[in-house]
Amino acid sequence: MKIYIKGRNLKVTSALRSYAEEKIGHLAHYLEPIESAHITLRTERAVQIVDVVLTLKHFLIKAEERSPDMYASIDLVRDRLEQQIRKYKTKHWGHHARFNGKAEEAPSRARSRKQSAARPQAEEESDEADKSLRIVRYKKIDVRKMTAQDAAHQMELLGHDFFLFVNDQTGAVNVLYKRRGGQLGLIETIS
Repeated sequence: MKIYIKGRNLKVTSALRSYAEEKIGHLAHYLEPIESAHITLRTERAVQIVDVVLTLKHFLIKAEERSPDMYASIDLVRDRLEQQIRKYKTKHWGHHARFNGKAEEAPSRARSRKQSAARPQAEEESDEADKSLRIVRYKKIDVRKMTAQDAAHQMELLGHDFFLFVNDQTGAVNVLYKRRGGQLGLIETIS
């Protein structure tokens, strides 16, 4: 795996570079086909931010973490990437098992407590991840034409983190959303 490290508003010292290479480079043990890792270290005010993009053959895994200490941010982003790799491997390998003619075993309800207590932790975490991705609520909305500023005002009045609307200037469906720093982002669809 090739590791590229750059700093924004920050000089990357050799100690910081070797720490990041060691922590992020260790992720290759979890997933072999990682082609490269692009690590961006930056500071904003008193916050140390680490962005990492792992490039696989047909997939990207991204993570960002913030903390007051750069070394802690590197540790946090590594933990987040490990979780995403576990989720990727569970979905990817499960997909291939189904389509290679192998039927997935459904968990037996008659399984004893002793057997379920002996299940590996990674398997339990993947079960929890699958449960968290279920759609638990459906809602129909009336999408109205308005300006982006009107949509921002409406979103704030509703107290939502995102708002779907039809842009009256372009006629396209847009999504307005709150970003981590409190600013707003706009997603425009292409017809």
